[in-house]
Amino acid sequence: MTTALIIGDLQRGITGNYPFAEQVLPPLTALLPRARKSGALVVFVHFALRGNGADLPPGNALFKTFHESGDTFHEGAAGTEIDLPVADEDVVVLKRRASAFAGTDLDLVLRAQGVDTVVIAGVATSAMVAATAYDAADRGYHVTVLRDGCADGDPEIHDFFVDRVFPGRGFTVVSCADWS
Repeated sequence: MTTALIIGDLQRGITGNYPFAEQVLPPLTALLPRARKSGALVVFVHFALRGNGADLPPGNALFKTFHESGDTFHEGAAGTEIDLPVADEDVVVLKRRASAFAGTDLDLVLRAQGVDTVVIAGVATSAMVAATAYDAADRGYHVTVLRDGCADGDPEIHDFFVDRVFPGRGFTVVSCADWS
């Protein structure tokens, strides 16, 4: 069994503007050396939109808001830089939608590395984490979600997903400290 740790949307524009996102940085920072030592492929996924708006879905108010926030979500801006230590052996994927798989080469990279299990962390639980977990399961990967490695703007929504939704889909949910 080969595992990939996928960490999504923990980038400076998000962790600096949304306090709930910042709370997952300490447990993930502590987990990273252990994950690398275990042989897991570490994948960081960050979100960015083109400055000219060419990748905005028509009529989507949420993405329009992201785009209008400027450097927080514009490709190449400081706000899109990953807010965790990235090692040379890690993989960095740029995404433009909620799921880390949507329109990216993530699946290609995972299959090239023989990955069959993904461990997902990041923000928000009800967006990136959920979308990526569903896509991963649909592609045949075993899915684990790190309870304290993800967060949501609404703590009740986070708890609902990690306590009810994810286990109901057959996903394993564990803390960063308990994941091995």
